[in-house]
Amino acid sequence: MDTQFWHDRWASNEIGFHRNEANPLLVKYLDELSLAKDGRVFLPLCGKTLDIGWLLSRGFRVAGAELSAIAIKQLFAQLGVTPTITRVGTLDQFRAPQLDLFVGDVFTLTPELLGQVDATYDRAALVALPQDMRGRYAEHLTTLTAHAPQLLISFEYDQQAMEGPPFSVSEGEIRKHYGQRYDITVLASLDVPGGLKGRCPATESVYSLKKKPFGGA
Repeated sequence: MDTQFWHDRWASNEIGFHRNEANPLLVKYLDELSLAKDGRVFLPLCGKTLDIGWLLSRGFRVAGAELSAIAIKQLFAQLGVTPTITRVGTLDQFRAPQLDLFVGDVFTLTPELLGQVDATYDRAALVALPQDMRGRYAEHLTTLTAHAPQLLISFEYDQQAMEGPPFSVSEGEIRKHYGQRYDITVLASLDVPGGLKGRCPATESVYSLKKKPFGGA
């Protein structure tokens, strides 16, 4: 899977992964992150998720990274906001009050460009990446956010029954990628109504990741 895959999906509006409401798991479990009222939340591979508007409406600051400029332009249109756009290295930075989004390859985003992050909300990033990229992504995200606490959503299903994305990412794999640096708690694990994309049984799980004392191993 390369970046053109996602550009093509957005260009052809093949975005079945996009939700038309804030994710109920975010709404229910956001307090697990213990954020201050004006805390800054980072959403990797954010797309045009309505979760951003929901977080902004509750007084949080939001940062995000997304490959597709189409998605980000549609997001700002949804919000009714005109962004300021600046070129920073290989990325385009779209800015508005309380909102800071970087368009381009998330692996080229640096801690210096991103700035302080109080928490990460990964609803569609880890599960969007094939297995051979997930370890690299987890390492990059950990460095990028300075071990900020994380709310992580994943799916588990028979990968042979359906091709991703979203891919099946087990609890064991999450612990493999993050367990040395984070204490990991399963907050909920629910059957996906009607199956994933209506095609195969699946479980959706939400995890809390919090930095281990002294940074872990």
